Amino acid sequence: MTVMDMAKITVNLVVIYVIGGLIMAFVYAKTSPIMFIKAKEEKEAALKLMMPEADKISSLGTWEPHEKHAEYYVAQKCEEIKVTSVKDEKTGKMKEEKECINPSDIGYIVEGFGKGYSSYIHVLASVDKNFIVQKVSILGHGETPGLGDEIEKDYFLNQFKGKSVDNLVVIKGESPDKIQSITGATISSRAVTEDGVRNAVKMLKEKLSGEVQG
Repeated sequence: MTVMDMAKITVNLVVIYVIGGLIMAFVYAKTSPIMFIKAKEEKEAALKLMMPEADKISSLGTWEPHEKHAEYYVAQKCEEIKVTSVKDEKTGKMKEEKECINPSDIGYIVEGFGKGYSSYIHVLASVDKNFIVQKVSILGHGETPGLGDEIEKDYFLNQFKGKSVDNLVVIKGESPDKIQSITGATISSRAVTEDGVRNAVKMLKEKLSGEVQG
């Protein structure tokens, strides 16, 4: 193979890589807004499920458990919802906009992360104005199938309703006041309960009421 042949091959490879990179950039530019909108819609739906009685859920701020981005929200009930029709500047079509009149806080929703057996477990928890847990949901994890993934089951998650910060502790065996560990998955159980939910609720209390519970 001559030097000229090697040069041609090199040039061809560079051209292929450049074209491939441009195609990937083009595809990403087209799909990323769609992905962003879809992720936003899924998150809004998840928040609504955490406190369905709320008319409005708004972000209050962010925090970084385990150096991961997480948000916390206020859930509000509106005295009245005013609906007006406005013209969409992009599409030219009429759309409805809702205005919450005299909103009152009914609770909070917070994201958290717990370090599990084989992954960081992404949790979402809703609490009332007294920071009593109302609901817990698992947004994502990579725990062991058949063991750690039991954290998604209702029999485990239903234990959280009505628990205060002090009661968010995992024990082995039945208890009406604490959280019963999943058999064979104590690490995952504690990751959700003590690292994920408990720390998230403690953060909320510190941020919103100045109280820090041990």
